[in-house]
This record gives sequence, C-alpha cells and structure tokens, in this order.
Amino acid sequence: MAVIKRFEDIISWKEARQLNKILGEMIDKKKFKNSFRLINQIEGSAGSIMDNIAEGFERRGNKEFIQFLYIAKASCGELRSQLYRALDRNYITEEEFNTLAEHAGRISNLIQKLINYLVTTIQKPTNN
Repeated sequence: MAVIKRFEDIISWKEARQLNKILGEMIDKKKFKNSFRLINQIEGSAGSIMDNIAEGFERRGNKEFIQFLYIAKASCGELRSQLYRALDRNYITEEEFNTLAEHAGRISNLIQKLINYLVTTIQKPTNN
C-alpha cells in the first residue's frame, strides 16, 4: 500500500466529503423541511465522518488514528439511523434513502479496511 501523505488522499475521506456535499445540497433545497434538530444532527454526524478521519490522520500516530477512525465509523452508523428518521417522516424518498445509506455503508467499509490495515502494521514485528 502506498504511503498516504495527506488526509485529502484517503479514499474514505473523499467519499465522506462527497456525501456531505450531497446532504448539504438536500438541506439547502429544504428537503428536510424545517426540522432543524434533525438537520443539525445529520450535518453533525456526516461532518464527523470526514473530520475525524482528518483529525486522526494529523495526530501522526497509528494508534490514535485508529481511535479516530472508529469514531468516524460510528458516525456512519449514526448518520444511517438519522436517514431512517428522515425516511419515516417522508422528508426523503426510499430511493434517496437507499442511495445515501449505501454511500454511508461504503464509507464505513472503507474505514474498516483502513483500520484493519493499520492494525496489521502495528502488530508486525520489527527486524532489530
């Protein structure tokens, strides 16, 4: 695997950014009506995904990075739960829900793959 030099190069961060853009456009188009609490929660959890990937990377230690990746992954789950609430209140269609939930699920899987990779690199014995 190539060495990542900037968090902007991490695929899960790029995907989270794209998901934030899509959700932001939906919010700007009043898709979630005036449900400000739900909007704040959706923006918070979606933003937390990309922000925690970035913050963890900038800590420059694999153990801390993994901790922040787990937080980002948890935010994916939180966002998916909020999407169910939006669906149940008819703010979004089932098609929109499926697209957004699948996107969040892909991000979660990408984050888990990165965690798995980092865990294996930590556990590798050094040749001293």
